[in-house]
Amino acid sequence: MPKTLPSLESLRVLAACVRLGNFSRAAAELGITPTAVSQRMRALEGQIGVTLFKRHGPKLTTTDRAQALGQRVDDALALIRGAVDDCRRIKHPLRVTCAPTFAAGWLVPRLTSYQGLPGAGPIVLDATQTLSPQGSFDVAIRNGLGPWPGYASVRLFSDEGTPMLSPKLIPPGTRMTLKQLLRVPLIPDPRWATWFKLAGLPAAKPRFVAARFPNYVLEAQAAVEGIGVALLSPRLFSQFTAQGTLIAPFSLSVEGPTSYWLLWTPESAHSNFLAWMKAQFAVT
Repeated sequence: MPKTLPSLESLRVLAACVRLGNFSRAAAELGITPTAVSQRMRALEGQIGVTLFKRHGPKLTTTDRAQALGQRVDDALALIRGAVDDCRRIKHPLRVTCAPTFAAGWLVPRLTSYQGLPGAGPIVLDATQTLSPQGSFDVAIRNGLGPWPGYASVRLFSDEGTPMLSPKLIPPGTRMTLKQLLRVPLIPDPRWATWFKLAGLPAAKPRFVAARFPNYVLEAQAAVEGIGVALLSPRLFSQFTAQGTLIAPFSLSVEGPTSYWLLWTPESAHSNFLAWMKAQFAVT
């Protein structure tokens, strides 16, 4: 019948006694009393049938067998601690959630830049229109007014919009003017009145398309199809103007009232992705 191994706790106490050479010092390190240490060692000696300590009144010396066993137990405990530390360091994918507009217009085109950094950890991206429930993400990029209770946050930049339209809506060889803008349909956006006021036409009476779209991504696609002029962020839709599928004929942009915010949980405060995002927008 196989012999029963002593408990790991008893072996841990033995290793401390051998290493420190004293029950009292071992007790202090382990957070127990010297009496408890003495009782454990007597029980261990009885269990394995080996004398581990020579007792001469209050004086104590370890036997050669105790020294050998204690050293090997210490080595084994070091291996166990290393295994636990390695387990804690395993990188799980960082859960990142953001609005579809930000994902398509800014984040996804730059992910290769992030992934090329030393120590860049894996991420799982969830592009949703609404903020995911608490506990379902580590980092979020959201458009809103803030503040964001329950999360640390920093403002990245103001939402902004400038007229963008398909070249199909402009007669060949002409340049879009404010007068021409009032002749083409606009995609509904509550910021149009502010934009026209900034352009010097507070009494402008534009015409709008009948359709409404739930997000900027679909508004941009509608603009590409020539359905109307969309009020879009030049920062987030620069790929469309670079490709020539949309043009932005006016330098004037309306800002706000919302902004894009970076949010994170306490557990993700030191993630590589969060540090990279902050560096991209020069925020702390």
